[in-house]
Amino acid sequence: MRPPPPPPRAGIARALSKLGFCSRSQAERLVLEGRVCLEGRPVRDPETPTLPGRSRITVDGLEVLASRSVYLMLNKPRGLVTTASDEKGRDTVFRCLTGSGLPHVSPVGRLDQASEGLLLFTNDTVWADRITAPETHLDKVYHVQVDRAAGDAFCRRLEAGTVTPEGRLSAKRVTFLRSGGKTSWLEIVLDEGRNRQIRRLLEAHETGVLRLLRIAIGPVGLGTVPKGSWRHLTQREVAELGGR
Repeated sequence: MRPPPPPPRAGIARALSKLGFCSRSQAERLVLEGRVCLEGRPVRDPETPTLPGRSRITVDGLEVLASRSVYLMLNKPRGLVTTASDEKGRDTVFRCLTGSGLPHVSPVGRLDQASEGLLLFTNDTVWADRITAPETHLDKVYHVQVDRAAGDAFCRRLEAGTVTPEGRLSAKRVTFLRSGGKTSWLEIVLDEGRNRQIRRLLEAHETGVLRLLRIAIGPVGLGTVPKGSWRHLTQREVAELGGR
């Protein structure tokens, strides 16, 4: 009988991120600054191998233990970038979590700066990976205001898709919601997460986006969460989204 394979190793910066202590880039800086020890010995290489769940890691002399798992949704306002810090000094989505007392969490996927609505956060990287994995095909539902009068025929063209220099773009389902003179609201459903997919699809049809709001991911909807506010996901929502 063969012995069980050894547990997988991880670089110490990645291990700190997996423990929910900080982001990977922040962990790399801590290591390079000499503030991190592995089994009591200082390390300076962010790729120093560790055994997750077994290795003793300290930062500034304090042992880093796994944080409790946190799962939440934010109603992202327009104008915030989906990152922990921004080299251009722009406000980030983490402004909405200031003073919350939460452990370090990361966004699950992204919404671009001009987009609004449902954005998930967690410190459970395995759960996050399941949601963003291409094979998961979770529906993501958006309400989009466009700068043209649109109807069912236009919706069918968006579903049929178009070929762009970056590849073929299409939507799983498009529904006309309402019109307001020279503008219209559409509900667009995607089951993949390509960068700026809706905006690029509409650009290919010579149509501009005035507002873009994500209102649901899979079975979980934004509901009545106010703009800029957040709430914890329920255990049922966590299970439904992450396949637990």
